[in-house]
Amino acid sequence: MEWEVVIGLETHVQLQTQSKIFSGASTAFGAEPNTQACVVSLAMPGVLPVLNKQAVQCAIRFGLAIDAEIANRSVFARKNYFYPDLPKGYQISQYELPVVGKGHINIQVGSGEQAYEKNIRITRAHLEEDAGKSVHGAQQGMSGIDLNRAGTPLLEIVTEPDMRSAAEAVAYAKKLHELVQWIGICDGNMQEGSFRCDVNVSVRRKGEEKLGTRREIKNLNSFKFMQQAIEYETRWQIETLEDGGKIQQATVLFNPDTGETRAMRSKEEANDYRYFPDPDLLPLAISADDIDAVKQHMPELPEAMKQRFQSQYALPDYDANMLTSSRAVADYFVAVVAAGADAKLASNWVMGNVAAKLNLEEKSIAASPINPTQLAELIKRIQDGTISNNAAKQVFEAMWNGEGEVDSIIEAKGLKQVSDSGAIEAIVDEVLAANDAMIQEYKSGKDKAFNALVGQVMKASKGKANPAQVNEILKKKLS
Repeated sequence: MEWEVVIGLETHVQLQTQSKIFSGASTAFGAEPNTQACVVSLAMPGVLPVLNKQAVQCAIRFGLAIDAEIANRSVFARKNYFYPDLPKGYQISQYELPVVGKGHINIQVGSGEQAYEKNIRITRAHLEEDAGKSVHGAQQGMSGIDLNRAGTPLLEIVTEPDMRSAAEAVAYAKKLHELVQWIGICDGNMQEGSFRCDVNVSVRRKGEEKLGTRREIKNLNSFKFMQQAIEYETRWQIETLEDGGKIQQATVLFNPDTGETRAMRSKEEANDYRYFPDPDLLPLAISADDIDAVKQHMPELPEAMKQRFQSQYALPDYDANMLTSSRAVADYFVAVVAAGADAKLASNWVMGNVAAKLNLEEKSIAASPINPTQLAELIKRIQDGTISNNAAKQVFEAMWNGEGEVDSIIEAKGLKQVSDSGAIEAIVDEVLAANDAMIQEYKSGKDKAFNALVGQVMKASKGKANPAQVNEILKKKLS
């Protein structure tokens, strides 16, 4: 029997504000427990929440980025539940009237010939405050509560159940992760909890319209864990149904050590939370002028930049797609080209040598030892024939290791390319005189023999001969 998995995501994005959503307390990560828990975070009697304008602007910015409806009027609600890290006994969130309505994000799944694009519908994105954190076993087997995170501004982004595989869910999560960083509303640090995903998974027989019973996998902060959790949960649900069992709606946790999910509690419904409008907060009114003010400071979005790279720099689709996967990478590439490098060569080096070294050393492009101007100087030395591509790789390694600037390294290592046609012709003559058998092979139609002769010339010149001139002189001599 064939089954189909149905997946929807709820993502909590921590907004990049300096203070909390309803108070002036700091949102900085890593402070000593409870040093950033103000009277509002502690829910002291008589305190009132005051909305952070910057959090609202972040929400508008996201709405614009996904071509969504932005509500002129939205309402904050109280989501009631009891948990030790929630001193008020309720969380301020949005329910019936969220700030951001229906939008969409286009994703690319897979690579090469198997790649395909898909449109993922966004149902809503609403503002809310984060809860505190329970710390277990902190002192002599006791549990403690750290309220530093309480009141941190979040944007919860909810999709329609549009994904049909773990690969699609991960592709969406990665695209969203890139987008919120690109538009500057989140630092994207998953280890610090700035980007957390809850994944709703259900299965149904292929061809059925009705959705199966879903289970929600909570707080996945790694794309690898998300893939593993969805694949395990899908297998578990199918095996349970095929064995005659029933799926109970539940909230589950993923254990990365065992690769398994386990039920934590039965899934709550909206009425369990007893939502009602927060009497301490007026409805949030957003005018057309407010939206226009945010729009004026929006960066060029990835899709628009991708199309511009293709038209302005004549880059292929693959290059443009890779370069716009991160705003930092795109900015680096633009700076290399602005410093005088050929766009296609710049693309090759940024996606190739630079990316490989950064991945190897687990660095971001912002931490690259070679800045855009230095890389442009290296590329210009390839363009003007000063060095060959192979020599350029040696120079790149030396620059990465801090051995100096392009020209000084070329000089010190004696990597300057020989472009004197007379000198190259003399080397070609020597190689031809010593390789009569290869010449006969070439004349009998074996093209590999020509490449072998080129190799011999390059070897004789210690890699310094200009390859284009070697090819030209060899062809002329052999004809």
